[in-house]
Amino acid sequence: MKLCILAVGHKLPEWVAKGCAEYLKRMPRELPMSVVEIKPEMRGSKTREQLLAAEKVRLQAALQGFRRIVVLDERGADLTTVQLAQRLEDWMREGGDTAFVIGGADGIDAALKQQADEAIRLSSLTLPHAMARLILCEQLYRAHSVVSKHPYHREG
Repeated sequence: MKLCILAVGHKLPEWVAKGCAEYLKRMPRELPMSVVEIKPEMRGSKTREQLLAAEKVRLQAALQGFRRIVVLDERGADLTTVQLAQRLEDWMREGGDTAFVIGGADGIDAALKQQADEAIRLSSLTLPHAMARLILCEQLYRAHSVVSKHPYHREG
């Protein structure tokens, strides 16, 4: 099984790229994780709906071959780390690659959200997209550490 974070956006600060690279490197061979940047639509005079529709096309092309799609959304399920680890363990048992979608500045197209298997949120706080990407990388690594009983995560 593979994990992939599809994130709309580019030109992130170097510290975000380095942080993500560190967690990608820590993932085990049997659960590799990658981050794929999806080019955001140029704003110009386009409406929000036009921007989201253009980004949806790019995201759908990148989502080909994934068995499971999880979108990050402010109205998504509010999971603890242990709950995310339980989900990850279930997904690993079921097999199939999983994609996590982080939308651009305007979010994710409603139709694409409907197609997703699940929606989760990282926080009730509003996070910059770069920070969300790094936090998701860390939380997926942490969830795997819980599943594998590695001491990285400590409860209590």
